[in-house]
Amino acid sequence: MKSLVANFSKQLSEAITIGNHAKLTSSAHSINNILICGLGGSGIGGSIVSELVAGKATVPVNISKGYFIPEYVNQHTLVIISSYSGNTEETLNCMELAIAKNAKLVSITSGGKVAEISTQKNLDAIIVPGGMPPRSCLGYSLTQLFFILGYYKIIDGNYKEELQAAIHLIDAEEQNIIAEANSIAAKLLGKTPVIYATTYNEGIAIRFRQQLNENAKILCWHHVIPEMNHNELVGWTEKNDNLAVVLFLDSDEYSRNLVRVEINKEVIRKYTSKITEIHSKGKSAIEKSIYFIHLGDWVSVLLGDLRGADLMEVNVINHLKSKLSNI
Repeated sequence: MKSLVANFSKQLSEAITIGNHAKLTSSAHSINNILICGLGGSGIGGSIVSELVAGKATVPVNISKGYFIPEYVNQHTLVIISSYSGNTEETLNCMELAIAKNAKLVSITSGGKVAEISTQKNLDAIIVPGGMPPRSCLGYSLTQLFFILGYYKIIDGNYKEELQAAIHLIDAEEQNIIAEANSIAAKLLGKTPVIYATTYNEGIAIRFRQQLNENAKILCWHHVIPEMNHNELVGWTEKNDNLAVVLFLDSDEYSRNLVRVEINKEVIRKYTSKITEIHSKGKSAIEKSIYFIHLGDWVSVLLGDLRGADLMEVNVINHLKSKLSNI
């Protein structure tokens, strides 16, 4: 897993090449909305991209992380099916429902049933390299989502330059990223992480939570500022140094949110001394997000090492899927 994390920038470069050569077809109908379907490591790209394009997309971009799709889906909807294995049962159900509603479908997959259905029904599909854990292949799905949205004129073409800049950024910062990740991992050892981010960075917080779950094999939770100021902040009432707060902070964050962050820290410090701030690097939102992702991924594997965890093992997920397959 550590080698897969280390090769993130190479994966992004390969993903750009795949995106540039993707063979997509135009929609027979105008596209009025987008739905991205996917779960876990295959779905987190949709969460992140939907936030990154929120201020730029010409139509709404929504996500689905379950068995069903919204009623509004019709021939004017672009449905993006993201399943790395191609066999995610929830996503396959969404795919069949979207086909029945005559939506425009594009899939991102390494094979499996998603690729088979796409071939059988002559649907667009972008095939990415297989054989790796889905959580280690975010670079592929994230990048293809930008290319798909760009192809259908939902966003402008600046994403290509910003992705390249992000690759240069994490390559240049790699040793600093690993050093910071080692420091953060040491602070989180033996603690329950509480992850906070601000609006439009929730996908980053979710990604970090998922990586801590799967790689480091620990429980944690996340919330978003300012929403948590209306509920969770009230829950900080008991001193507990077993809790360790991690704050993802954007240097260009809205000023009122920055004020909220400072007030939150004043409150939280009364109950835990463990507060770690992770500050973004890069110019564009895409650069900052990829920096956050890469740093968080390194924290998860280095913390896993400190805990003596098997970074690759996900037996309980396989057990769940096996049980479901027998029903």
